[in-house]
Amino acid sequence: VQLQASGGGLVQAGGSLRLSCAASGRTFSSNAMGWFRQAPGKEREFVAAISGNGFNAYYADSVKGRFTISRDNAKKTVYLQMNSLKPEDTAVYYCATARSGSRWYLGSGSSFGSWGQGTQVTVSS
Repeated sequence: VQLQASGGGLVQAGGSLRLSCAASGRTFSSNAMGWFRQAPGKEREFVAAISGNGFNAYYADSVKGRFTISRDNAKKTVYLQMNSLKPEDTAVYYCATARSGSRWYLGSGSSFGSWGQGTQVTVSS
């Protein structure tokens, strides 16, 4: 599976962005998908994940209520709608495909296999 993330950019605090992650491969709908982020000098952290059928979504506490993950299996794309952005949301955002049989919903990076190239999100104060 190859993943292509897009939609990042520069936005003022309080603004919104929508990230997209387009996937190749025939098994997209079978796999949970996740978003992670990494700020300069910090560890990569879990942001959100969604089940293959889109029925179940999980979020980091830091983004709960502000970010929404969704997917369109017909388009093989997963989205991350980010509202009420804060300067601390500044990071490179990565999408990833969950490994089959993993406990991906716990948000561990080791539960995810294929990773996209990342898209930069910068939130100015």
